[in-house]
Order: sequence, then structure tokens, then C-alpha cells
Amino acid sequence: MRLSDVLSKPPTLKFDQVEGFLGGKVLAAGKQRKVQEGKIALNYFCKHCTDVRTFCSSEEIYCIGVNKHLISIDCVLNCHCGTSVQVWFLVDCESDICERAPKIRILRRSEKLSSDVLSDNERYGDVSELLEKAQCAHRERLGAGAIVYLRKVFEKITVQTADATGIVYVKYEGGNPKNFSDLLKKVDERCSIIPREFSANGYRLFRELSNIVHGEYNEELALLKYESLHRLIIGILDNVKNNNELMAAIGSLGWNEGGYGDE
Repeated sequence: MRLSDVLSKPPTLKFDQVEGFLGGKVLAAGKQRKVQEGKIALNYFCKHCTDVRTFCSSEEIYCIGVNKHLISIDCVLNCHCGTSVQVWFLVDCESDICERAPKIRILRRSEKLSSDVLSDNERYGDVSELLEKAQCAHRERLGAGAIVYLRKVFEKITVQTADATGIVYVKYEGGNPKNFSDLLKKVDERCSIIPREFSANGYRLFRELSNIVHGEYNEELALLKYESLHRLIIGILDNVKNNNELMAAIGSLGWNEGGYGDE
């Protein structure tokens, strides 16, 4: 695995071993070194292309020394149409980062998006902001905070689907979990918003999110579980998004502005 492979993945707590990229030489604090470690590739929604595209860096990456465990990396990623994104990484090493085969992880990642670029999550309409907040909280290592936003997304898309399809239910606004359980069951029976791969565990997903929110798990475990929980929430959103009849109903309520149902 190379440095660019790790930088092309979401930040995690796990260290990955990579080929040495500093030539075995110490990179002093504030000093810069150019390395060739392959292209960094991340997905964003490009307004010019009107679709999610892979934005790539050049083969050359510039590293700035922080200390013997940390380096800072600034780079520009480009869409094939020329639209660009500025991305900054803080890379942490388990031991000495100039070793021949260091174990590294992304400690922080920050993006500066132009007016022509949106987060990949923007395709999910008015829940996109909540998804982006979840991602930001996760990047800042705020596990419980990230999970709170995922649960809000789950609640919101379920309530919106019920309203769009005329399902009668006891009003739920972050209140009684039993009310949400009943609502989710009604919505899924009519609209099948839970992907079939875990259709029997839709409420279990909500309970898992709630357990973290209410302190049943520690912060580190919340961070470890985040990526899997995030993927399940995205699966629900994709299920709704790909249901043309349901999207037409949601669109009639004016909820598809800003990305939902644009494709």
C-alpha cells in the first residue's frame, strides 16, 4: 500500500502500513519535501458534470514536517473537466514516520470546496446538510456527535416518506422510540425503504444509533462503528432515491430541491 492509497480513503482510527515515502530521512518541522506516491483520488459532486466524479491529485505530493510522528500535506484535486478542490491532511504515524514501512493514519482531513463542487452527500437533497455535519464530526473525531446526525437523517427520511405517501402515524419528532418503531414498520411495509440485505433489522439500526447517542457506547467505539452505520444510512437513502414513484411524491412536496431526484 502507498501513501496515496491511504489518503484516498476516509479517515479512520486504524493504522495502515505503507511503503516508505520519505526516503528514510527525517523531515524537520516546517521543512517541505516533494514525493511521488501516486494520485490521491476522492469523490465529489461536480456541478459542471452534474454528477459525482473522482477528483485526482497530480503524482507529486508535497509533505511538510510537523514532528517525527506527524506530517502535513496540502494538495489540489481536479475533476477531468478542470474543476478543483483544495484538500489538507494531517498524517499520523504509529512510530517514526520516516521509517522504511511506517504505519500511518489520517488524523485530520479538511476540504475547501468551491462554488462548483459539492460534497458527495449533496445528491441526497435536504438531508445532505445533516450528512455533511455527520462526516465533519467524524473527521474531528467526535463519534457520538457524528452518530446524532446519522440518527436525525434516519428519522427525517422516514417521516418524509410517510408524509409523502399519506401514511397515518403517531407524530414523531425525536420523541418516543416506540412511535418511531411503529412508523418505520408502516413506511417499510408500504415503500420498502430498508435495503433487502438488512430489511429484518431496520429498527435494530435505529436502536444501535440511539444506544451510542445515549451513552451506551464510548466515544472510541462510536468512531469505530461510524463507517458501517453511515453506509447503512446511505443504503436507505439510495433505496428512496431510486424509487421513482416515491421520488415523485416527495418532489410534489417540494423536498427534492437541491439534489434529490435530479438524476
